[in-house]
Amino acid sequence: MFATPSLHFKPLRVLVTGGARGIGRGLFRHFVCAGHDVIMLDSNQVELDHVRADVEKWAIPAQRGTCVTMECDLRNREAIKEVVQGTGRIFHGELDVLINNAFATPHIWSKARAMDDPSEDIMAELCVPLLMQGGGDKRPGCIINMSSTRAYQSEMDHEAYSAIKAGMLGLTQSTAVSLGHRHKIRVNAIIPGWINVDNENKAAGEQDKKWEEGLTEQDMKWHPAGRVGKVEDIVKAVEYLVVSDFVTGQEVIVDGGVSRKMVYPE
Repeated sequence: MFATPSLHFKPLRVLVTGGARGIGRGLFRHFVCAGHDVIMLDSNQVELDHVRADVEKWAIPAQRGTCVTMECDLRNREAIKEVVQGTGRIFHGELDVLINNAFATPHIWSKARAMDDPSEDIMAELCVPLLMQGGGDKRPGCIINMSSTRAYQSEMDHEAYSAIKAGMLGLTQSTAVSLGHRHKIRVNAIIPGWINVDNENKAAGEQDKKWEEGLTEQDMKWHPAGRVGKVEDIVKAVEYLVVSDFVTGQEVIVDGGVSRKMVYPE
């Protein structure tokens, strides 16, 4: 069952990066089916084509919002500039929510370090004029960065990924202060734990894979909340941050309580 509109104002205009698979795909589906207008960016053309085909299955045209998918290499500042300009044309110069969800590989991380300007920062910078005209109730739009509990908890050989996600938290805090004082734009981060998204991609769709496939009872019990996370859990966090106009520079952990467990070998 897809969610119905739960945000108490006009349909949102949302821009999601990294939306063709995983959490981003789930967010794209939710907001489109809830009647919001969404532009989704991704670098994977195959997955983008699959999402376009699936839109017709998600909701009848009269119920869904405007949905646009664009291919974009977030390593390329000019490419980002072009899609932001396109977003401005489609949304008539206004944007309510920017969700920086794109996954960064070690290669992208290395290039971002060389550029000294990660894609999330570039997106925020270029989207400021649109966000200032968006929002509602005389307030501008907001930015939500998708981090990970890997910013706090580490595994072997995950240095690049952990560094990216931890850096995103620092970026969130800094831009929340800068954009808040200058433009009253709020910036927050969501920190997902284990959100099972194995069913959120082209291959899984072709196999009609269900969310619970591959999960064990032990996986569920590992979480103090009693289950593994779902995309809908991230959706609720996004909705909370969109409507909470006194919340900025914050980190919302959505992990079923796992990061609060003390774990030692027995």
